[in-house]
Amino acid sequence: MSDYDDVCVLLPTMDEVETVARVVEAFRDAGINEVLVIDGGSTDGTQSAAREAGARVVEQSGRGKGQAVREAVRDHIEAPYVVMADADATYDVTDVDAMLDPLLAGDADHVIGNRFADMRPGAMTRLNRIGNRVINLSFRTIHGKNFRDILSGYRAFTRDSFLRLHLTADGFGIETEMAVECVKNQLSVAVVPITYRERPGGSATNLHPIRDGGVIFLELYRKAKTNNPLFYFGSLGAISTTAGGIMTAYVLYRWFAFGISHEVIAIGAVGATILGIQLLIFGVLADMIHSLHHEQVARYERLAADRTGDSASGQRADRPADRAPEQSTDERTDRSTQGSIASGEGTEPPLHGDN
Repeated sequence: MSDYDDVCVLLPTMDEVETVARVVEAFRDAGINEVLVIDGGSTDGTQSAAREAGARVVEQSGRGKGQAVREAVRDHIEAPYVVMADADATYDVTDVDAMLDPLLAGDADHVIGNRFADMRPGAMTRLNRIGNRVINLSFRTIHGKNFRDILSGYRAFTRDSFLRLHLTADGFGIETEMAVECVKNQLSVAVVPITYRERPGGSATNLHPIRDGGVIFLELYRKAKTNNPLFYFGSLGAISTTAGGIMTAYVLYRWFAFGISHEVIAIGAVGATILGIQLLIFGVLADMIHSLHHEQVARYERLAADRTGDSASGQRADRPADRAPEQSTDERTDRSTQGSIASGEGTEPPLHGDN
């Protein structure tokens, strides 16, 4: 019996016939027999290669990595623990023990592999490295957590915790969305160092740095609306107020310096300033509501925990071992009879026959 019988490895794939078989075999050699490959409609033989290597292969119903991950976990995986990785052989399978340890020990609900801890030469271009750093810094600024590498595709999580996340991203924004949702749902997250290698020759990446980077930034900012409304509305308000201030300064300068009035620009400046101030106020109010919501949720969770504890205490008190041993029916009858005789109750008067 394997130590990882409760673990399923999830590999989203799209035209990765060059590497998928070796990744599947490596995970199976590591002691994880359940490997699920969910494929996005590859035309290069990826599905056949994965199936021959011992994986269970499912073709996703939609498109994109995010949709594949959601569909796989919700519809095709029953194991309580899931390891998510890429099928491009850039992750070291021997790191799976470190990824699973916090989950199996009950110390975390979600584990992120930090690629920057041991990134091999050529594993990431300079542009991608800078983009990753900027996105991680933005995440830390917006959401107040330092997960070090929120774009890492090497994850491990409990299936129950995954089902608590509200995920909608279809593409490569799924990793960012998972990180944001972990913060929003107050899940316990562990970050472990992993090795990140260069893609083997012959395999091509499906990631487009500019396009997918823009999608990730938009996803990160969009999620701030519900997780950090002060930043979301405050930043928009600051931009609008700044624009109004610049236009106001321009109108005043032209008026005093040259006596030229710009009525249209002046109206725009007033509108932008008012809108900006309103957005700032709305951000403050939304942040207050957000804080109160978290306090209420925490209060309900404490009450639920207290009730669960009281219920468990009551059940222990009702156990037969906690009660005095019950008397047998004969013993109760004898005691009742003795009590009645002693008190003079329960005895019939003597019979008087007719004389």
